[in-house]
Amino acid sequence: NKDMQEDKEALFDAIDNVELCLETFIPMIKTLEANEKAMHQAAQKGFINATDLADYLTKKGMPFRDAYHISGQLVALCIDQDTVLEDLPLETYKGYSDLFEEDLYQAIDLHNCLAKRTSLGGPTPESVQKQVDEVRGKLAEEN
Repeated sequence: NKDMQEDKEALFDAIDNVELCLETFIPMIKTLEANEKAMHQAAQKGFINATDLADYLTKKGMPFRDAYHISGQLVALCIDQDTVLEDLPLETYKGYSDLFEEDLYQAIDLHNCLAKRTSLGGPTPESVQKQVDEVRGKLAEEN
């Protein structure tokens, strides 16, 4: 059976599927136009700043476990009210903890949240641009 490569049939199917996907994906990427406003709204609705909210409380002295719990409660509230963390009034935040102050909004601003993620391969605009430049360089070498 191994001489007939029957054990590799799944691999060959996977390769065929990847090739088909690439045939579709490459032209799509070439004509892709990003809608920055829609992307920003999607990021807000994804609550990617919920951890930054918990970090904010932790920096104010709250144990992370409690901060994480409050962050989760506030995300659930936003989902119920079809809103985002940035749009909740400060009074609502203060209902969960007196540690919340006006500087909260700076801490959960999406651009500030991204700027804090400076690790290799992180989402900062500089890091993303570096990754794009590296890929473009590799593509140029291949062509």
